[in-house]
Amino acid sequence: MPHVNWLAVLAAALSSFLLGGIWYSALFSKAWQAAAGVSDSAMAQSNKALIFGAAFVLSLVQSAVFALFLGPNPSPMLGVGAGFAAGLCWVTAAIGMNYLFERRGMMLFTINGGYATLQFTAIGAILGFWH
Repeated sequence: MPHVNWLAVLAAALSSFLLGGIWYSALFSKAWQAAAGVSDSAMAQSNKALIFGAAFVLSLVQSAVFALFLGPNPSPMLGVGAGFAAGLCWVTAAIGMNYLFERRGMMLFTINGGYATLQFTAIGAILGFWH
């Protein structure tokens, strides 16, 4: 079984989760809601415990699998570079393809793609610097 630094994975997942909180509340809350078509009443009626709990579990999955992808003892440069490339070129490109067919706007693409790029850059940085 490959070696995984589970403390680094947990820290990376926490960074992803916290960045998402800042990104989608303090920085882009209203712009994201408008672009995604999510009303204030829908936000108020949502099951926040389920949403935040599932988001954290998914952040753990992302961080753990990215740690496996990077391998044991990645360099900081590899972590940051691979994280940026994965966020921009894999995740954001995949979001972009979906949005083309869903006819979603550029604002939503920019908000979600920007988050994915920063998210994976942070995950990679933490995994690369913490070994």
